[in-house]
Amino acid sequence: MMRARAAARGDAAAIAAIYNQGIDDRVATFETRLRSADDVRAWFDGRHPIVVVEDGGAVLAFAATSSYRLRECYAGVAEFSVYVARESRGRGAGRVAMEALIREAERTGYWKLVSRVFPENVPSLRLLASVGFREVGTYEQHARLDGVWRDVVIVERLLGAIRRGRAIREARPPGGPPAAGGAARAAGRRRTRSRSARTRSRTPRRRPAG
Repeated sequence: MMRARAAARGDAAAIAAIYNQGIDDRVATFETRLRSADDVRAWFDGRHPIVVVEDGGAVLAFAATSSYRLRECYAGVAEFSVYVARESRGRGAGRVAMEALIREAERTGYWKLVSRVFPENVPSLRLLASVGFREVGTYEQHARLDGVWRDVVIVERLLGAIRRGRAIREARPPGGPPAAGGAARAAGRRRTRSRSARTRSRTPRRRPAG
């Protein structure tokens, strides 16, 4: 039974092993240097959530956030990555990891997650689309991997109140027509006012006494 939880430093070796599989596969990252458990332990800075997915105590996948930019205005934006062990791919572990990471990022106060994905990595693009990420565009020849220039697809997902606020704005754009329910209520109010005006026009005026 797969379950997600916050990662701990004790998971560093398992995370490094999964990450190194992704490096070897050459479809998930520009990195070519394999990572050690000590390298991964340095990711735990107390500011950027990391989650793992486990089954029977074995770590199957992880998802991690990292710094996007150093400027203060981007403090609520984080980069992310998600990796699944080869033998566990296709079982939904990546989705479980991403859903948990999104929750943790929202709880921590981030308002956006961003990343870049190789166009050839179709499973990852499908996974991210299924949990609410949108494709912003493509960086052409973004960097070289093994001497070959590679494109990357930019993905992003708004989080928390920012995401909910955008959904409301898209449902009723500023200055646009009211939503269907609002239009019906507005029309009903106009008809009521119209009937009231006709009633007043038919009622004879009373002269003041005296």
